Amino acid sequence: MTKVTGRALRATVFIGEHDTWHHKPLYSEIVHRAHAAGLAGASAFRGIEGFGASSLIHTSRLLSLSEDLPVAVVIVDDEERVRAFLPRLDELVTEGLVILDDCEVIRYVDRKDEEGNPGAKGKKSL
Repeated sequence: MTKVTGRALRATVFIGEHDTWHHKPLYSEIVHRAHAAGLAGASAFRGIEGFGASSLIHTSRLLSLSEDLPVAVVIVDDEERVRAFLPRLDELVTEGLVILDDCEVIRYVDRKDEEGNPGAKGKKSL
């Protein structure tokens, strides 16, 4: 797993929560492939309302059991590593939106670093 600081690239993938890849949630497949590729981080976020290319509004406010709420999968790493991962996204995402943004990583510390393990930088959490 990479440790990123400074300039980075963020890939955001907008899909539906019912989108699948081989009977598995697509958002989960993307996160697991990003992990297997050694990227610095990936998270899936479930939206409460949205629409996309179909112009159909999906919302959690309706009394319907068939919502297909929006999901955003966010991946952050250095530009070279994110761009190398794009062909895998292209294979997986047959419907949805993939965007790239430049970003700056201000802090990227795991719990072990926070607990004061040898080599840890920064302060201990309160």
